[in-house]
Amino acid sequence: MTRTGVRADARIVARADGRGGTALPVLDGSGPLAPRRTRGNGVEARVVVVGAMSGPLGGDRFTLNARVEEGARLHLGSAAATLALPGQAPGEARYDVRLDVADGAELHWLPEQLISATGSDLRVTTMAELAAGARLVLREEQVLGRAGERPGLLTTRLTLRVAGRTVLDQQLSCGPGAPGGWDGPAALAGHRTVGQLLVVRPEFAEHPPAPRMLGDHAALMPLPGPAALVTALAPDALRLRRVLEEGRALLG
Repeated sequence: MTRTGVRADARIVARADGRGGTALPVLDGSGPLAPRRTRGNGVEARVVVVGAMSGPLGGDRFTLNARVEEGARLHLGSAAATLALPGQAPGEARYDVRLDVADGAELHWLPEQLISATGSDLRVTTMAELAAGARLVLREEQVLGRAGERPGLLTTRLTLRVAGRTVLDQQLSCGPGAPGGWDGPAALAGHRTVGQLLVVRPEFAEHPPAPRMLGDHAALMPLPGPAALVTALAPDALRLRRVLEEGRALLG
């Protein structure tokens, strides 16, 4: 790695193949981001992003772009957890995810957990741009520190736009250097993991799901548009995943 850090990009385009399935005319990656097609179910294409190197480290810049065209279905995940580590290059690391879903298309973005290790400084931005008739299932899970260690500084921003309208734009900062109170009773309250599940379905515009609690530290909330959000806290990654999967089952 150089003093300026590593630059890595991945591009994925999913397109209906005209036979009831989904083709992948673009499946490119560089450096640490290596997208690989796996076995799908005939209609849906499946892609796993493999981490070919450690990171992101300080100074790294990762970008992942996925576009799902009309009539296509894509299931996109990662092969393993992403581990944010301190690096030799100065400054924060960045991981930018851009998702673009057309009318009549569907995307599931379900990466494994993001772990913020001591001394790391990572900013993650996820922007989902959907047409009015698009469908999306998006899961984010953050783990604050490995076992027995304090976390690094982690800032995440999640933005959803449907038919040109902003439906959700939220940011969370945790760890040393984050705004005061991030670990207090009004925020994480000592929990080590936090996660979001975002589901967009056109039918939610007319029939939104009812708000409800999912245990003591998770809630399902309809958003002002064809979307719903589950936000959860948990003491560990296993229990966080269980709560988010419960929300996913409720939202279909």
